[in-house]
Amino acid sequence: MAVAVLEWFEREGRHDLPWQHPATPYRVWISEVMLQQTQVTTVIGYFERFMARFPDVETLAAASLDEVLRYWAGLGYYARARNLHRCAQRLVDEHSGVFPDDLDAVADLPGIGRSTAAAILSLSRGAPEAILDGNVKRVLARYFAVPGWPGRSAVARELWACSEAVTPNQRTGDFNQAMMDLGATVCTRQPQCPRCPLQSGCQAFAQGNPGAYPGRKPKREKPLRTTTMMIIHSPEGILLERRPPTGIWAGLWSLPEATAPAEDWARDERRLEIQLMDDALSPLRHEFTHYSLMIQPVRARLLADHGIDDADRLWYKPHADNAPGLPAPVQRLLHQEEPQL
Repeated sequence: MAVAVLEWFEREGRHDLPWQHPATPYRVWISEVMLQQTQVTTVIGYFERFMARFPDVETLAAASLDEVLRYWAGLGYYARARNLHRCAQRLVDEHSGVFPDDLDAVADLPGIGRSTAAAILSLSRGAPEAILDGNVKRVLARYFAVPGWPGRSAVARELWACSEAVTPNQRTGDFNQAMMDLGATVCTRQPQCPRCPLQSGCQAFAQGNPGAYPGRKPKREKPLRTTTMMIIHSPEGILLERRPPTGIWAGLWSLPEATAPAEDWARDERRLEIQLMDDALSPLRHEFTHYSLMIQPVRARLLADHGIDDADRLWYKPHADNAPGLPAPVQRLLHQEEPQL
């Protein structure tokens, strides 16, 4: 299997991704975390901007979390950015800014885990470590006809055993990159079997049903949650508040959420006097992994601010100020406000 995969990689693999030149542990780590739940085409721009601002682990560790979140804004799954920051600080404090060579030590760092640790060490240092990201799971589940959803621990254990069995001790980094490329470009959800170098040995192809592997996650109806977001205009801009350090969008800046009738909430909870604007705004639906959020934006004008001095509150002008870390739906709502400022 390894020979066929590596030969295919030489011909058709991806050799010009920005984190491959140079493929340092730091650059591979940032790219691997960004690529979790995110497509390569989306990641490239974010990666290049992130590298320009945080070119090494020391710079990332010394930055404020607020700035890290600002450069992450739009990628989603913001726990990844918080873990990047914590991990960078651990690397500087405990490992002199250098990734250790030991797989378990790397996997123990915040937000990394076994497969990402193996990718860092194999892609940057050639360490003979097997990986099992989402693309590799799909390739192996089809090649060995492993039934079941990989999110189940028994299925994951079997796939790990398959990965370890086929991963070569030589050219491990190339092999792991090749397996990720194969899953991303050929052995996709709609498999392109005629292009696959593993077709002749693929058990799912032999069965005539490669699309049946891997097993699907059991379906569950996502609950719908609702919230009211206030778009409060003042001469200084639009009111933003920093979200709590835990929960969705933790640490990001967002529009405040009213928990009572808007004018009462503003007066009682924020010491603001506001006047609602007459124009009704359409609700905005945002999808999370486990639930859907329906946002009802309400536009208002500030009449008086009774002077809460709060580091977690700011007035932001979308057309003039540098954007802080903003969740994607908040960015969309603010974008709609730009012509009115």
